[in-house]
Amino acid sequence: MDSCLKGKSNSYDYSFKILLIGDSGVGKSSLLLSFISDTVQDLSPTIGVDFKLKQITVGGKRMKLTIWDTAGQERFGILTSSYYRGTHGIILVYDVTRRETFTNLSDIWAKEIELYSTNHECVKVLVGNKVDRDSERAVTREEGMALAQKYKCSFLECSAKTRENVQQCFKDLIHKMLEVPSLLEKGSSVVKKQSLKDKQVYKAPHGSGGCCS
Repeated sequence: MDSCLKGKSNSYDYSFKILLIGDSGVGKSSLLLSFISDTVQDLSPTIGVDFKLKQITVGGKRMKLTIWDTAGQERFGILTSSYYRGTHGIILVYDVTRRETFTNLSDIWAKEIELYSTNHECVKVLVGNKVDRDSERAVTREEGMALAQKYKCSFLECSAKTRENVQQCFKDLIHKMLEVPSLLEKGSSVVKKQSLKDKQVYKAPHGSGGCCS
């Protein structure tokens, strides 16, 4: 469900920013599409940065998720610091059939998180995608689990094509974000700021043009 939520900031309790990172072609866009809609399709690589909105209720709390899908290509590195800023959750994605996408998580992506993330308690989930192509596997499940343990994050293998574990990887991330007090505070403050902006925009027309009626 891709939602337009402008002007409805009072309809949710928290606003969270989630970032999908990893090499180009690992299936980040397909994972995102599988999560927010009922369709899955082959997608061309994302150019620069795209984002989708989804409203979800977990444990009685209503949340607006802004999920950023990054290019995964070094030539767009100029965008790096801005899309990490204020992130509450990060999903690191690799392709289980392409070993370099796995090694790059340590060589490139984990270092970027350390360098650019402004929420030091942001929650991370490691995801091995494309398990539907198990006969072509180049990274074992055990290796994925070991890397997740190294970076103190959750781990799941999934398939955007068959939808296996796709919903679960986002749900795991959301549940863990709800367990971190500092993230809850930041997530609720975003809602309050947006609510204040909405009120100011709503009041503005009533304070102008009255003498011309």
